[in-house]
Amino acid sequence: MAHSLDELLGMSGAQLFDIMRAAHPIDREAVADSAYTGIDLSMPALFHRLFWRSFRKTFHKDPATGVIRGWNVKVEQTGWESPPAPLRDRQGRPKTFGHYELRSAEGLSFPRGWKGSDYLDYRVAGNLFSDFPARVGFCPLVAVNEGSVDLLLGWEIFRLGDTFVPLQDFWLLRREGPLAPEDVLPRPIDAVAALPS
Repeated sequence: MAHSLDELLGMSGAQLFDIMRAAHPIDREAVADSAYTGIDLSMPALFHRLFWRSFRKTFHKDPATGVIRGWNVKVEQTGWESPPAPLRDRQGRPKTFGHYELRSAEGLSFPRGWKGSDYLDYRVAGNLFSDFPARVGFCPLVAVNEGSVDLLLGWEIFRLGDTFVPLQDFWLLRREGPLAPEDVLPRPIDAVAALPS
């Protein structure tokens, strides 16, 4: 039976992990060059009021390497019925953080015996040292409903060397639509390297 967004918003951590355990694989070509509204499902209400609950995640297929990579975007906290507007810096650019690559989880070990096809690896995506803890993210990602990429579910895990730090924190991604070509960003380390010396 297919799960809806509203259903997931009311699920417990145990129920969300059951979806993670089902581990429906993600159609990588279907998510390439797409944007998703992210919704935190686990942090306390006080955290949501003081900081944020929604965000944006992107997926871009690098034409040079074929790697699917992405980044987080800070957004206005206006809900998720429609894609929220990005928060912008003084130059009018969207505020972004936490770059990652969508990678195969085949053959890797994860906490709680999780076995799935896909995860987001923040350690290899060129994040700067200042973007910690994003630099150590190692987050399983699954399709909520088999054969569909409209809803994805992620689980927050940090990896420090060989040590895993799994959090009881899950987040939902709701597909917005295509990622505009003008919104594609370079990896942070590449952007710094391109600055004039």
